[in-house]
Amino acid sequence: MLSKYIQAAMRRAKYEILEDGSFYGEIEGFQGVFANACLLEECREQLQEVLEGWLILGLRLGHPLPVVANITLLEAIPQLEMA
Repeated sequence: MLSKYIQAAMRRAKYEILEDGSFYGEIEGFQGVFANACLLEECREQLQEVLEGWLILGLRLGHPLPVVANITLLEAIPQLEMA
C-alpha cells in the first residue's frame, strides 16, 4: 500500500527548469516536499527521498496526510508502534 501511495504521489510531481539550468520539482498538496538538482532524474530521485522522509515523519507524529489515488495512508496502516 505504501509503495502505491508513493508512486501515485510522484505522478502528481511537477518539474520546471530554472534560469540556472537546474531542475526544480514539487508535489502539490505536500507542503515542503520539493527538490532541486542539475539533472531531471536526480531531481526526481531527490523528490522521492524527500517525500518518503516527509511521510515517515508525518506518520510518526500522527499528522493528517493527503489522500492520493483514493488511498488514505493512516487508514491503510492500522497502528504504528513508535519506539
